[in-house]
Amino acid sequence: MVIRYERPYSHAAHWARRMAAFALVLFLAAALSHRFGPLTTPHFLVLAGIAAGLALCAVLLAVIGLVRLWRVGARGGKAAFAALLFAALPLGVAGYAAQAYFTRPMLYDVTTDPYASPPWLKVPLANQDFLPRPPVTVRDREVQEVAYPGLTGRRYEGALDRVLQGVRKVAEEQGIVFTEESGMENVIADLEDLVVKPEAGKSGESEIAVVPVPSERPIEQGLLPNSGGPSDVLLQGEWRSLLFGFRFDVLIRLREEEETALVDMRVASRYGPHDLGLGAAFVERYLKALDAELLGIAGD
Repeated sequence: MVIRYERPYSHAAHWARRMAAFALVLFLAAALSHRFGPLTTPHFLVLAGIAAGLALCAVLLAVIGLVRLWRVGARGGKAAFAALLFAALPLGVAGYAAQAYFTRPMLYDVTTDPYASPPWLKVPLANQDFLPRPPVTVRDREVQEVAYPGLTGRRYEGALDRVLQGVRKVAEEQGIVFTEESGMENVIADLEDLVVKPEAGKSGESEIAVVPVPSERPIEQGLLPNSGGPSDVLLQGEWRSLLFGFRFDVLIRLREEEETALVDMRVASRYGPHDLGLGAAFVERYLKALDAELLGIAGD
């Protein structure tokens, strides 16, 4: 008499593969719709959270399938392994976001000038849905100084027009699209001051107008003022993160101080009370690229 062994069937492993595949498809569809389509960040976060939850359930079912494979040789080992692969992306992104959320300060607006931040030319407005956020306070700026002590502006020993040219070039390379500008007449006036007047040229002497030096940056403790002087050049635009297309509003301020040009930045996430540290990372990356572009005229 021949005894034929029938391997048991692991329903958990096969359901894990189906669930993980659905979670992966849902996550990719949400990510692509958010990056290239009309899906807003709050709705993307909801769909990504659902996908991560399904992926987590799939991992638990896959573990059950692998345990049954080890103990009784149940069929479903390949299905369980596939489920783990499918669940890796949604869970990996959710895990990284959770780690950044709990280890980085809850800030959505960062600046290189905490106590006299550049003012928005057009205040960014967006429907926050279930992601309400409080206004920026002095306490937030103090938290930023502790968390990101190296987030400071740059001073360049060069003409304002030369620095502005570098700012625009680096902004284009970094993917910033400017939508608002202010103070361009200051750059034009600066260029006109360097032109030799015809009358002076005839007499053999050149007259160069003296550009007034702006007053020192105001610091008002407890009031958190937005500093935008009459001689400042302000550029406001939008930047989107590379992978998921999170929207950030960017403002760059150029100020002429004596014979130097001071560059400050302000970056704010469009949605939510927490930018997961992406804003500060972008500011540092931009300023490093600007240093390289203006190499040779950077000051302390």
